[in-house]
Amino acid sequence: MSDSLERLHATVLAAKYADPGTSRTARLLRSGRAKMAKKLAEEAIEVIIDAMHGGRDAVIRESADLLYHLVVLWEAAGVSPKDVWKEMDRRERLLGIAEKMPKAASEPEFRRQVVALDSRRLRKRR
Repeated sequence: MSDSLERLHATVLAAKYADPGTSRTARLLRSGRAKMAKKLAEEAIEVIIDAMHGGRDAVIRESADLLYHLVVLWEAAGVSPKDVWKEMDRRERLLGIAEKMPKAASEPEFRRQVVALDSRRLRKRR
């Protein structure tokens, strides 16, 4: 699995310099992080919807799309798969492979600011 993601990452890296007219990945990489994050969120939602409706094959297809968009966003953020594997190894040593790291709510570094994924101005609901 990690080999597949590393190959995908290498391909995304190569597409960074490709013609955006012919490469969807190049176009996405030039669109900005907000657009990349929005695409990643859309794919995650599609996985959730398909999982709720019991569509196994659809979950598989949408999961592959989700991983693709995650790797594109990693590239934009300067993250490599090896960085993620290193963190996974660290967590496994601390908690075991199947546990998620708890977030310390009192630590400000874990608090994330809520941001709009779309650059258009959001209107307040009344």
